[in-house]
Amino acid sequence: MTVGPLCSLASSPLLASNREATHLGHEHAVGGHAAMIGDAVPAPGGPHDLDELLLPPAALPHEPGRVREYTLVASDKQIEVAKGVTFNAWTYNGTVPGPIIRATEDDLLRVHFVNAGSHPHTIHFHGIHPANMDGVFEVVEPDESLTYEFPARPYGMHLYHCHATPLKKHIHKGLYGAFIIDPPKPRPPAQELVMVLNGYDTDGDGDNNFYTVNGLTFYYAKYPITVSRSQTVRIYLANLTEFDFINSLHLHGDFFRYYPTGSSDRFEYTDTVMLCQGERGILEIDFANTGTFMFHAHQSEFTELGWMGFFNVVD
Repeated sequence: MTVGPLCSLASSPLLASNREATHLGHEHAVGGHAAMIGDAVPAPGGPHDLDELLLPPAALPHEPGRVREYTLVASDKQIEVAKGVTFNAWTYNGTVPGPIIRATEDDLLRVHFVNAGSHPHTIHFHGIHPANMDGVFEVVEPDESLTYEFPARPYGMHLYHCHATPLKKHIHKGLYGAFIIDPPKPRPPAQELVMVLNGYDTDGDGDNNFYTVNGLTFYYAKYPITVSRSQTVRIYLANLTEFDFINSLHLHGDFFRYYPTGSSDRFEYTDTVMLCQGERGILEIDFANTGTFMFHAHQSEFTELGWMGFFNVVD
C-alpha cells in the first residue's frame, strides 16, 4: 500500500504493530493532511495530557533574595509519539520535552538533578552562569545527583538540555526543555503558551520520521488550543529538532510580533519564523478574527509528519 501525503492515518501503516511502525522509512511515515481536525485525528494522548508542557507557571514580579527550586530526574522511558508508534526516550521527569522551568531575573535558581537513567547525563542551561554550573564537565553518572545553583539572567526565552556526549544523541532522545526568565517588571498580561519543536528518528537512520510541537504528533489538531480574541496570545517558542538544520512556525490568518530570544523590545511583524536548533523567541498575537486558524511548520514534509495544529479563537 502506498501512503501519500493526503491519506488518513486510519488507512496507513501507522496503525500497524509497534514493531512495524517504528521501522517506517522516512518517506513512508506520511499520514496526515491539512484538513484533519478534532476527534478524527489519530493523535496519541488525551485532551489534557500536554497541559503542563503548554501552560507555563505564572510569572512573578521581581523580589530580592527569592529562591526558585526545581527537581529534574533523568530516566529512560518508552513513549508513544504517534498513534501506535513508540520511541525509547531519555526524559527529564518522564516527558519529552521536559518540564517548564521559570524564574524572574535575579532569582536564585536551584535545580536538583537526579540521574535515574542508564547513561551519564547533565543539564546545560542557556543564559549567564558560573563555569562550574555549565553542565559540560559536571557529568552525573547513573544513580548520582548534582544541584545547579545560579542567579537567573538575562531575561528572555531560553532552554536547557543534556550536554553529555554524544551530544546529538542525548538531545535527540529527549533531554531538553523550556527555560523562561521573566524581566524584573512583568510583561503585560497575556494568555501564555509554551511550544517546543522537535523530531523523532524512530528507525535509527539519522533522519527524523516524525515532527511535533510539545512531543506528540498532530496533538493540537486533535485538541485545538482555545484562545480569546480579546487578549494577547504570547507563545514562548524554542526549536530542539535534531538532524534537521531548520524548523519553522507559520500562522494562518494573522500576523504576530516576534521577539528574538525575548530579551529586548525589538520585534519583527510577520506570520512565519525560521529557527535553527537552539534558537528561540517570543511570539505575541492579537487575533483580528474569531474562528479556527492553523499553525504548522512551513516545511510541508514536517507538517505531514505531525507538526501541525489549530487555534480556536473565540470572543
